[in-house]
Formats: sequence, C-alpha cells, structure tokens
Amino acid sequence: MFDRLNFPQPWLSWVLFLTWQILSDGVTGGSVVLGLILAWIIPQLTHGFWPERPGFKKPWRMPAYILRVLKDIVIASFSVAWLILSPRSPRPVFISYPLKLEHPLAISILASTISLTPGTVSADISDDNKTLLIHALDAASDQEVINDIYNSYEKPLMEMFQ
Repeated sequence: MFDRLNFPQPWLSWVLFLTWQILSDGVTGGSVVLGLILAWIIPQLTHGFWPERPGFKKPWRMPAYILRVLKDIVIASFSVAWLILSPRSPRPVFISYPLKLEHPLAISILASTISLTPGTVSADISDDNKTLLIHALDAASDQEVINDIYNSYEKPLMEMFQ
C-alpha cells in the first residue's frame, strides 16, 4: 500500500504544493490538505510522460566540458569567419561518425554540441543509435574530424555517463 503513496517527482510535488499555497487565499488546514493531494496526484497522473533520470556517474566533470565547448565555439567562429573571408574554397564533407556512447542523453548532448560548434552540424542518427551523420564545412579528412570529436567531446561524455 505504501509503495503507491510515493512521490515519483519530489521536486515537482514540492513546487506544486508551494504554488498552491501561494495561489490559495491564505494557508489553512484545507488548503494544505488539498495542496498535498494535488502534489501527490498530479505527478502520479503524469508519471508516464517523464523521462528516466539522467545517468550521470560523474556530474562534477560537466563544468569542464561546458568550458571546453565554449572555448571551441569561440575558436571555431574565428575559423569559419577566416574561411569565409579567405580566397580558399571550403572542403565540405558528410561523415559517418561511429558512436561509442550508449546513453540517449549523452548522445543528444554530443549531437547538440556538434551542432553548436560553428562549421559542423549533426544531420542524422541511425536507427540503432550507433552512427551519427555529421556535416563538416571544412575538413582535410574524415578521420581527422572523427578523432577531434572523439577526443574533445565523446570521451569526456563517456567519462561522465559510464
């Protein structure tokens, strides 16, 4: 019986309860009881819509990852600007990037990071989540791009998630 009385999303329940107390006309016994009922029943009804909790094993590595991405965005912005202003033609290429990541959130973060960095875009992911299709604006070789992405982004994400 008590298994069914748990709060599947405790932070949501807390926010719902506080919001109800703020919106009600003063804190009374009835508003507290109704707030607790709403804080319990709404997460129970919406439980199926919530994704699984992120599988971070080492979340303290995220700030270093974010700083690395910001630094790479700035550097890539100047590189793309230089490429556009120079007389040299870009060497665009589509690359099939073999994923070693398995967690869906980690794959989404990697794809988003690639798209945020100027000069590269995540175009598609295979149905089995093993290959990411990437468009690079200027690449000397496929392997160079694959090695850069693995060492800069995928390897740190693997350390955070696995």
